[in-house]
Amino acid sequence: MDLLRDNDLIYGRLLPVEEPHLIERYNKALKAFGLKPTKLKSFEIDRSGFSPQIAEELDDRLYLDPNEVNRRFIILTPAQADLPVVHTAFSNTSQLLYEFFTKNSRAIDALTIKDVIYGEIEDSVSKVEDIEDLLSINQVEFRVLSGEDVLGKAAELGTLVDRLKQEPDAWRDSAMLERMVELAKVTGDIRENALVPDQVIFRHNAYWTSHFGGLYVFVDRDMTTVISDPSAPGFRRSRPWQVSYLSIDDADRVFRFLASTGRLELPRASWIEASNYLEHRAEMAILSLIRQSEPERSLANADKVWLQTWIHGHADLINRDGTFPFLNAAKRQIAQFGQLKLDDVDPLHRFLVVRAKPDHPDAWLTNRLISDFVPADFISRYVFNKQGFYKDYESFTAPWRSHVVDLLKTTYLKDKDAFRARLYGLSDKA
Repeated sequence: MDLLRDNDLIYGRLLPVEEPHLIERYNKALKAFGLKPTKLKSFEIDRSGFSPQIAEELDDRLYLDPNEVNRRFIILTPAQADLPVVHTAFSNTSQLLYEFFTKNSRAIDALTIKDVIYGEIEDSVSKVEDIEDLLSINQVEFRVLSGEDVLGKAAELGTLVDRLKQEPDAWRDSAMLERMVELAKVTGDIRENALVPDQVIFRHNAYWTSHFGGLYVFVDRDMTTVISDPSAPGFRRSRPWQVSYLSIDDADRVFRFLASTGRLELPRASWIEASNYLEHRAEMAILSLIRQSEPERSLANADKVWLQTWIHGHADLINRDGTFPFLNAAKRQIAQFGQLKLDDVDPLHRFLVVRAKPDHPDAWLTNRLISDFVPADFISRYVFNKQGFYKDYESFTAPWRSHVVDLLKTTYLKDKDAFRARLYGLSDKA
């Protein structure tokens, strides 16, 4: 993973923590979680406060995610809102944290001036043992604490202020007044400083989770759909009138579900031709064949002419695989008729020519699911499904790791927003 780290393809865009007072605050949160304080003089954190360096020091990648449910968080600065989440068991953790930062920005700004905010994203289960446990999570609540108990002291001061206003003789209580002065030294003027978060409860909607080898949950008005390995505990066991279960191995049913619920943008010239989507898929398909047939080959000096020569010299292999010929035929049909009919297309090939409907709330999750059916497209895997990409990357030979990194740097990392907008019609998300 060193090559990925050196090129900001893993643990990129994290926030350095070097100031002694911030490290001290972080340690207060670690101690509150029952963990050993760090001895590091500097480390990096993501939006949730997770640090790969501290995870390595503690020898525990789940130090903020015990049982991979009820995720912990540590907030040192409002600037964390703009960071990625690099380690999580639920794909929507990043969005939930972003909503928490957005809805409570005034309180977070005020609290982090003098304190650390920490806590858990609590839901209705403490351990996930089967699918039903996941489906029981309809909302989450941020249980928020602070290192110096500024939150608790602000709440106490607020209560005393209310008492002073409502009880005619309360001003005679000198002990109470002294306590208010003592609390105000810590909290400041709570009439000006919004120290208590405004919103801590959020909906838990569609998501992917790492539980049971990877599982998707999509929520529609009348039905919840689970897509996973059929061996997952609880698969097809309960609530058939509310929950539809699809095998991740059944490409046809998964595709039909996505299409029928309006989550897919079907292959039409209006977006296919402007995006060069089929050309991208074709290049990924050829690169995958080269990797399979010549895993030790270096592509450091390979250009489009070399690639075209390789294609001509390996026509039999390419025809047996079928992906590249299918994409060429699809391109011709779309150019001629403006669209591609998918009824008679092999289910796996259908995923090659579609993308998530960009304006659908589940667009990112849908593109992630599509990437599971097109693993050869390692760029799409990296954009939408980093866990899957990192797993694939581990199986690559050294020359291929180098080529993958180089291609990601010259395509996606060069201008993420423009790349996502052109290829997937998406923007405004890191």
